[in-house]
Amino acid sequence: MLGCVRIATVRQMAQVITAEESDGRSYVRRAMVELEKLGLAETNGKDGKHRIWNLTPAGQKALADGNELPPRPKAGTGAKAVRAGFGPHGLAVTDTILAYTDTVLRGRREFLTDWQVEVNHAIKETGLSFNTDAVLAVPTKTSEVRLFELDNGTMSQARLAREVWDYERYAGHRVWEGARGTIGGTYPFWQRHRYTRSTTFPRLHVVLAGKAEHLLDNRLQALTAAVQGITIALWANTLPSLQRGEPWYEIGVDDPHRRRARYPEAVGR
Repeated sequence: MLGCVRIATVRQMAQVITAEESDGRSYVRRAMVELEKLGLAETNGKDGKHRIWNLTPAGQKALADGNELPPRPKAGTGAKAVRAGFGPHGLAVTDTILAYTDTVLRGRREFLTDWQVEVNHAIKETGLSFNTDAVLAVPTKTSEVRLFELDNGTMSQARLAREVWDYERYAGHRVWEGARGTIGGTYPFWQRHRYTRSTTFPRLHVVLAGKAEHLLDNRLQALTAAVQGITIALWANTLPSLQRGEPWYEIGVDDPHRRRARYPEAVGR
């Protein structure tokens, strides 16, 4: 689990490995102490009274050597984020992953290995670069990919809206391809260089957390107004609602034709 989500508390880990309505926190706590003694796990901060755990580089190597996860050579351990004060945000991302797995993926824990966190999306030519909090890639015939952006109540509504619009700019960027001396053509950057098996740009899920529920509802309404007319599939929810299994709000629809008209064509060679 720590290899996928990078950081977690004993409560979160116990939620994954113990049976429903069972409390396995004592077992997990003892196991983490043993892993700490072996140099495979460590704690670099707390969320309230709860210690935040992450793998050490040695723990990550042991996981990779055991072929437990797909190779992720550039993945960090999460330790730096915790020490920098981003522990609460990272734990909220972990809660989002667990809630989505429980409510949408129907509790199928094997899908946990299909999650990655802090996935960079960048287009060198335009300077656009941002990190997606979590990406789910379920290995189906349609290569279902889902993007997740979490706001833990720490950014302004305007900044959150800008980050969401970055996804449309990413989806709208096209590149020119063709051998020298031929007419060639343009193609979506994401479809050629990132999600090559996807037929449509992955749906973006925005999850709001970190505040009282009535304040989260207000932020959800403000976000809906701020991204009106966006041309990517965009769903939003609050973390408490997601944990209860309540429906998502669809506030954006994928529209590649309108998106293509909105962004200029790539220049040929």
